[in-house]
Amino acid sequence: MLSELLEQARADRPLWLPDLRETFLRDPDARPVTLRLTLHDGSRRDFPCALPRWQNEEERALAADFLYACVYNCLAACSGRELRLFFDTSDAELRALFDSLETVFQLREKRRRGYGKVVSIAGRIAASCGGGAFRFEQEDAASYEPLSERAAEASPAPLDEKLRALEKRSAGLALCGVDVGGTDIKLAAALDGRLVCTREYDWNPAAYGHVEEITEPILLLTRLMRACLAAEHALLPVSVNVALAGALRRDAPDAAVRAAVEEAESFLGAEIDVLDGVGLSFPDVVIGDRILGGETPKTEGLRRNADVDYEEAFARLGGLREELSALCRRTGRVRITNDGNMAAFTAAMELSESADADVLCRGVVAHSLGTDLGTGWLTADGVIPSLPMEMYDVILDLGSFRSRLYAPEDLRSTRNENSGLPGARRYMGQAAAYRLAWKRDPALLEGYTARDGELLVIPTEPQDLRKPCLEHLMLLAEDGDENARGVFREIGGSLAAVTREMQFLLRPEADSRFLFGRFIKRPGVFALLRQGFYEGVKDIELIPSDEELARTPLMRALAAAPDVTVAQFGQAVGAIYYSLT
Repeated sequence: MLSELLEQARADRPLWLPDLRETFLRDPDARPVTLRLTLHDGSRRDFPCALPRWQNEEERALAADFLYACVYNCLAACSGRELRLFFDTSDAELRALFDSLETVFQLREKRRRGYGKVVSIAGRIAASCGGGAFRFEQEDAASYEPLSERAAEASPAPLDEKLRALEKRSAGLALCGVDVGGTDIKLAAALDGRLVCTREYDWNPAAYGHVEEITEPILLLTRLMRACLAAEHALLPVSVNVALAGALRRDAPDAAVRAAVEEAESFLGAEIDVLDGVGLSFPDVVIGDRILGGETPKTEGLRRNADVDYEEAFARLGGLREELSALCRRTGRVRITNDGNMAAFTAAMELSESADADVLCRGVVAHSLGTDLGTGWLTADGVIPSLPMEMYDVILDLGSFRSRLYAPEDLRSTRNENSGLPGARRYMGQAAAYRLAWKRDPALLEGYTARDGELLVIPTEPQDLRKPCLEHLMLLAEDGDENARGVFREIGGSLAAVTREMQFLLRPEADSRFLFGRFIKRPGVFALLRQGFYEGVKDIELIPSDEELARTPLMRALAAAPDVTVAQFGQAVGAIYYSLT
């Protein structure tokens, strides 16, 4: 069996991890293993596994890759403080393989790479909640006892009622929603339940070497939203109003934005203090309103800056809540969550106002699909689980050997830049579109690529071509180019694979997935995603979060506004409501 799988991998064909897991679990000759993960809150989860028997070193390497991927994915989705392996401890081959985990995951190193990234995240989460260092333990299968199932606690009120109450609470308040992405930041501001303004800001945080380059644009744009909200009540000079209007333009330079904001703040004085809440969607692990992950591509430039103490700098990014709180009234509040969780919350918020509110009884799972893949989950009782859920980083493909040889920074590679491992990011999101387009027909990327030494890249300087390239591919697909259409079908198939992995790791009850982001703003492209998705997953519905989903007053106002779409700005509006949670 392993020899046949290796032949597929050498032919640069994928070996999907969910398929391998099911195959090995069905193999009567495979060796059963149970992974028991103890989470940071002390709860435990079991993950069944089986390792095939190998005949040579190459087959052993594939079995080892399978084990490492299973462990890595458990920690990427859930994190934890201990992983205990139950197996036949008399099996010397397995014992030797499991003994390698401590070295492979770099438990004793300070600066980790590859598989060790999830251990670094576990350490930062543990530090925030007073826990100890992550560890592996081994135990004989004879002592294994299944975990008891905990009965679900009844929710005091249906989720739709809780969410509708948030919409009512927005009356009379000045609120701001911020959706931070890998290529842009989107903001929306509301006053007394009315959408006042929106703003889109292009940036490239992965290239920034100092934490202030990440935090200052967020803070400046939030100040801009606050000034625009204050201007709704105050009588400002025409020149100040004109400057604020100009600062809302997408192409407004930072200097013009700062000048407009400072002029408004100077004129208004204490009257600028109007902000009742800020909701922030951030693409990293966020637990307890604190950014705790630190291993995403967004902070790659910061990690590579040898002149910066990364842990100290990242801790300051983790304190973004306090800096935003300083822009709010004394009674105001700041709520922060991961971008995927914001997508799930936003979908639930809109569903609560629709005739389909009954689907909330199973919770909501959503993805933001743009620069990367964001994944979020709102349970049926309205809780966002305190888990990393970094599904963009999980390992899906143990094959495609030739594509793995490219450096992670090369658009042809299947390896994520942050980990160097073949992660989901290179199978979904814009990086996947570039890679698959080149693999199908390099002519699809003509005019959008450049050489950087041995690397083939989409340039970001002097002009950032990432968004234009994705738009180009989407237009080709809608115009009927079969290779371009195949790109988005394949991305849909990869989304099916990550859905299967999420079902295994997290077991959400929701039988639908809501999609936000640039990939769904074109109906033809979404139809292709859906085709590929349904080839891999039959029992889960894929739903676009577009104008059809707009039900709350703010989202209906967004849908009616010119030059913006629900698919792109929906999470910024959802963040407005999230600030009230």
